Amino acid sequence: MSGLVILLIVAALIVIAYGVRVINQYERGVVFRLGKVRGEVKQPGLRLIIPIIDQMRKVSMQIVTLPVDSQKIITKDNVSIDVSAVAYYQVTDPVKSVVEIQNVVAATYQIAQTTVRNIVGQSSLDEVLSETTAINEKIKAVLEAATEKWGIYVSTVEVKDIQLPDSMQRAMAKQAEAEREKRAKVIAAEGEALSAAKLAEAADVIAAHPIALQLRNLQVMSDIAVEKNSTIIFPSQFLDTIDSVKKFIAKEK
Repeated sequence: MSGLVILLIVAALIVIAYGVRVINQYERGVVFRLGKVRGEVKQPGLRLIIPIIDQMRKVSMQIVTLPVDSQKIITKDNVSIDVSAVAYYQVTDPVKSVVEIQNVVAATYQIAQTTVRNIVGQSSLDEVLSETTAINEKIKAVLEAATEKWGIYVSTVEVKDIQLPDSMQRAMAKQAEAEREKRAKVIAAEGEALSAAKLAEAADVIAAHPIALQLRNLQVMSDIAVEKNSTIIFPSQFLDTIDSVKKFIAKEK
């Protein structure tokens, strides 16, 4: 009789050992009893199930990084570009992610790839290059609507890389160079206009005060005299300049 008891105890221990499951902190457990979802989702820790009758599927609740491979897309203005992206999602409902979809990772990848192609294809090249944030939000909104029924939450979608054809890159480089040349010419023209205005003001002052021109001549000669290796030749009107200066000083006194 004691041997039978020991045998039963060993069998019970084996059954318990086969029914013990450990769920990590970042996981949740979905238990199927005879093919049907049983009870609530199992939380992290040591959990017991009935062997053979119960089956447990562990679902990771971590954020998943899903790279969307580069694909050729024709934009709204008929430019062929290569676009790659990356999406970040996580499971919010473990039961739906197991019951509603066969492979949640593959399904999310396929819908992400298709959505990127559709949204970028509806935009022009300038919009793709300059309004990336708006395009990311459009892709994210479509993904959220499509994956919500699978118990998935899409947190972020980013267009990661945009490859342009070589001919388009050369054309854009020429356009940028032409734009820089245009700005340089405009700035030079504005400088000439300001310079002409100042010269006109100076001419008016000199016309009203002729002695100012003579004083300016003396200032220029003084600046030239700083250079020791220079030779100054005084023009004949220089004497008139000196006389004009003397008369001006006497008049002021």
